Amino acid sequence: MTAPESATASTPDDPALLLIDGPVATITLNRPAAFNAIDLSIAKKLEQLSAQIESSDDIRVLVIEGAGRAFCAGGDLQTIGAAAAADTIAPIVGELLKHYHAFITTLRRMPKVVLASVHGSAAGAGLSLAFVADLCIAAEDARFTPAYSKLGVSPDGGGTVGVTAAVGTRRAFEIFLCHDSFSPSQAFDWGLVARVVPAADLKAATRELALRLAQSAPSAIAATKRLIHRAPLTTVEQQLDAERDAIIDCMHTEEFRVAIKKFLSKGK
Repeated sequence: MTAPESATASTPDDPALLLIDGPVATITLNRPAAFNAIDLSIAKKLEQLSAQIESSDDIRVLVIEGAGRAFCAGGDLQTIGAAAAADTIAPIVGELLKHYHAFITTLRRMPKVVLASVHGSAAGAGLSLAFVADLCIAAEDARFTPAYSKLGVSPDGGGTVGVTAAVGTRRAFEIFLCHDSFSPSQAFDWGLVARVVPAADLKAATRELALRLAQSAPSAIAATKRLIHRAPLTTVEQQLDAERDAIIDCMHTEEFRVAIKKFLSKGK
């Protein structure tokens, strides 16, 4: 399955929007009145859109952003509060997370670079989403708020996956249990954010970075992502074997043949 050079796959009222522009797809969380909080409708839409992106041969980079004044305020507390009052937490939250976690699983599995573009609030599941992405670019006005411990709950949405992989276990404990919130500059210092830019420049800077990432061959992107995510889980010997197999596979592609021929011709 391939994607057209430039296309939309959503209607304006959808809880999440998809725009495909060449090799870059953009998912926009589209519940601005609720600060893009995650409810069942957006979870189902995100699951659907991520499956569509994963199956496209032409998309190399996925950008995730939020409409309105925030990236994502986390789980929808109206939904969760009503479930708590009705004693239906397990079925309601379970159903929500079934679809939302399917979306997160697809983000980690898909052979494309996932880039979170964060402005305003990224709280709870919004923080988790920002950092379970492969890379994160943040506006100076962004604010990262773990939020979970204040509600007496543990993280979800892949928060312990992305944060722990980036900063290690001790810093992850500190982030989730000790911090009310932290700034983009702190996130940059900890290795959670790749770039911090003025809020007015976020769109352009995100586009520039996405296009830079999309310059790599699909086989190289897929292999690099797969190797990086498996590295903490395997022995050195297994990882080296995986690196050997991956680079040989990449060298059998037409992209490599063209690139190596171009490189070698420069020396003549």
